[in-house]
Amino acid sequence: MQNTKVQRTKPTYAIEAVDNALQLLQLLRDLGRVRLKDAAAELGVAPSTAHRLFAMLVYRGFAVQDETKQYLPGPSLDAAPAGVSWTTQLRRVCQPHLELLASRVNETVNLMIRVGSQARFLSTVEGTNILRIGDRQGAVLPARSASGGKAMLAELEPAQLHQLFRPNSSGTGGAGEIIPDVEHPGFLRELEAIRQNGFAANFEGTEEGVSALGVAIHNGAGEALGAVSVAVPATRFRQVFDNGLPQEVLRWRQELELDLKSFLVPDDGPAA
Repeated sequence: MQNTKVQRTKPTYAIEAVDNALQLLQLLRDLGRVRLKDAAAELGVAPSTAHRLFAMLVYRGFAVQDETKQYLPGPSLDAAPAGVSWTTQLRRVCQPHLELLASRVNETVNLMIRVGSQARFLSTVEGTNILRIGDRQGAVLPARSASGGKAMLAELEPAQLHQLFRPNSSGTGGAGEIIPDVEHPGFLRELEAIRQNGFAANFEGTEEGVSALGVAIHNGAGEALGAVSVAVPATRFRQVFDNGLPQEVLRWRQELELDLKSFLVPDDGPAA
């Protein structure tokens, strides 16, 4: 077994802002719920400084705020490694296509993969509109809420969906999150509609003011490698949609999948 040693000596050229952000992550991990003034006191900084640090953690998905304005761990904090070795190659192949689509629709474009019941954002290319959706690279969102996540879930067999979202024999739940009985039929109907339409939509399901259209992307063997979404401010999503966004994205996907035709998924396979 490899012997690893953890260095606990503070670096000579420590970056204070980074250290403060990491301490906030530790507080979230260990306490579960943190008030702004308590975090500021713990770090020995002004509340305004702690607020700015938290704002970046929220932006990257490492923290969220509840209705009382306290901070809680975000989805990125407990996300395990994806466990696949081919995401760098997928991103490299897709990147010029993402840039092309962003230039065509002038909206923000995201590449993501599915890991269990989560959608993980690998790359973002922002549009150039003054009002636009920002960078989501590194974000982790529930797959059943994100448009690209829905598109990937629609590719799964019923048994795989059951394993992810339905309770097991002990009544505790699947490998992902439990979908309540009352919501499950509607969830399945939505996935069937996605299969028929060829795309999925998210109407402010993951974030207020953000809507998106997503499609799954495949290699030549028909394996769903991931998904691409076009994120649009909700105030103009209907207009962009009616002006041909689905048709543009589906045409663009054909171009991308020509370059993905020979993309081979290694032995570690697609994300589970």
